[in-house]
Amino acid sequence: MKQSKLLLFSILFSICPYVNFGQELAEQVTTFVSVKETIVAIKNVTIIDGTGGDVKYNQDILLRNNKIASIVKTGTKNYPNSTKIIDGTGKTVIPGLIMLHEHLFHAKPFEGNFKATHMTNTFPQLYLAGGVTTMRTAGSIEANTDLNIKNLIDQGKMVGPSMDVSTPHVERLGFVPQLQSLYGDESIENWLNYWFDKGITSVKVYNNISKDDLREIIKFSHAKNIKVTGHLCSITYREAAELGIDNLEHSFMASTDFVGNKKENECVFGEPSLAGLNDNDPKLIALMQLLIDKNVTLTYTPNVFEPFTNREVIPGGGSVALAPYLLEQMQTFYQQQINSKRDSLGLISFKKEMKRVKKFHAMGGKITVGTDPTGTGKTIAGYSNQRLIELLIETGFGIEEAIKLSTLNGATYLGIASKTGTIEVGKEADLVLLLGDLSKDVSNIRNMEIVFKNGIGFDSKKIFDSVKGKVGLH
Repeated sequence: MKQSKLLLFSILFSICPYVNFGQELAEQVTTFVSVKETIVAIKNVTIIDGTGGDVKYNQDILLRNNKIASIVKTGTKNYPNSTKIIDGTGKTVIPGLIMLHEHLFHAKPFEGNFKATHMTNTFPQLYLAGGVTTMRTAGSIEANTDLNIKNLIDQGKMVGPSMDVSTPHVERLGFVPQLQSLYGDESIENWLNYWFDKGITSVKVYNNISKDDLREIIKFSHAKNIKVTGHLCSITYREAAELGIDNLEHSFMASTDFVGNKKENECVFGEPSLAGLNDNDPKLIALMQLLIDKNVTLTYTPNVFEPFTNREVIPGGGSVALAPYLLEQMQTFYQQQINSKRDSLGLISFKKEMKRVKKFHAMGGKITVGTDPTGTGKTIAGYSNQRLIELLIETGFGIEEAIKLSTLNGATYLGIASKTGTIEVGKEADLVLLLGDLSKDVSNIRNMEIVFKNGIGFDSKKIFDSVKGKVGLH
């Protein structure tokens, strides 16, 4: 009888969810958990804390439950025998990345058209494996799916970061069939309230809207304390800033402010006007100052504009993640593009944008970052987030500022900086432990070992390995 009870208990225990810090974790989540102890000390580690301050060497970080309990010089604190000790010698800890232009879909260009395929299972896992502990979906193809994923992650039933979910891309008739949201004279207020009632917490406007549309969208969103961001075309940055927009995507790459004879509410391609724009043009400086005065944040997304020449087929090492048939297509496209005239012009534009972003930052402009996995399909969740840190160094930022842009700045914009975004006592244990000294070699960003999200340590490599060859399928 006693043995029967023990057997029954064993069976029940094996099928019941794992409980950590009061949260139940499903088996499909716990399979990737490498650190589950409630008291953990990472000893003798290098810290880049996300504040922009100097790198700190030979530090101990104590995690208790899901909080950062202490940060001290190595050798100055003793730990009880019950503490899980992690040797941080030769390793670096940074805050969990907070990225503000992410999507849960993969781009599939075809004969000049574009289709987004939702990566319901692979992308949430890849984001977390790549060190992202919080992300905003800057526009949704399947907003209901994104909300469901967010809820399943929060419930401990899926692997992924905390999510701020945006509306579908708000626009009228455009060139991407999956994106049109507004039709005729339908009520913008009703449309927004439909999504707000479902739990949407950000609004993303897109290329083809009018100034009147944007004015209404901002008015109704702000009344609900919800921010509005935009990838604009028909509306200039100056017009959007004066209407009260909170955030503009793709830094200056989507700006149409310098297109000659642009008509109001007309969507035009702005990149040629930017390519010929001098970095010190008074009109550019005036626009930057207006954005600063109007408290508009720019999201810098260099990944989606990264050229092909002298770079990886899938920047960040993400080739291993693609389904074989997609990788073959991308390799063919890569060979067609490298050293082409189009790619040479893209490289010039890419470098000029880096200078504009640096200038805006130096003037005091607010910058967040994101990867935008769209475009030609070479931007892969997780891998691209790590690659972004490398691109920030290429832009000219020091490692301390690069990490701050990727952590604290995003937390500040989302209004969660009091609990996450930096490595400080009392904040949530959202951390990334990686092999190597990141302050000496930025490529060590690819050597992530453990991603702590709310105190739970996930095995980065194990997650990456589990979805190799599956992006494009799942």
